[in-house]
Amino acid sequence: MVSGKTNEAPTARLRVGIIDSYIAPPVHAARSFCDGGDSSVPSEQPLHGMHICELLTSAVTELEVCAAQVFAGQLVCSPRQVAEAIHWLIEEEVLLINMSFGLREDRAVLREACEAAVDAGICLVAASPARGDPVYPAAYPGVVRATGDARCEPDQIAWLNSAQADFGGYPGARETGFVGASAGCAAVCVALARLAVEDPRMSAAELCGTLAREARYQGPERRPSTG
Repeated sequence: MVSGKTNEAPTARLRVGIIDSYIAPPVHAARSFCDGGDSSVPSEQPLHGMHICELLTSAVTELEVCAAQVFAGQLVCSPRQVAEAIHWLIEEEVLLINMSFGLREDRAVLREACEAAVDAGICLVAASPARGDPVYPAAYPGVVRATGDARCEPDQIAWLNSAQADFGGYPGARETGFVGASAGCAAVCVALARLAVEDPRMSAAELCGTLAREARYQGPERRPSTG
């Protein structure tokens, strides 16, 4: 779960950061952190970031999106690139950051960037696999760990409170190609954004506590035994 300072004053619109692949305009602000210069050319870019942006903005119309691109051509990036994106989004004064991915490497530069964002009162939401080893930044203290949950329909959330994840969300539809923990992470971010719009004074910890209490499902999904 998360901690951090309480937001002192409501704002007219909710500013959300998305760290992912290229996102087409219009957005409030955009910056590329891809190696080799600006990689914001839309041709042959993965649609991962576009799926997330469309999901968020269609569900919560009060959003201002700050798009930080770390993926170009394929969904691969370094901890340093993500850390730089987080620091930029801190400067942009976002309330939420969606990170629908997980990196295998634990690096000090990424850990410290997440700590800075949490200290700034930002709610970090990162994808965590339903099974397997921890990934980063989801495994860092203060980051909301989100995954897909097969029980959830759109607009439903599960409070998992498990070793793998804090929340689960709608895992997406296979025909879109945007499924699993990535989709679940975006669904959790949508739910948190809706709560923030309802009461912009809530801190990140208060947002997560409210979402946990209001979740459609409580506890991990129980799969039938195959034995």
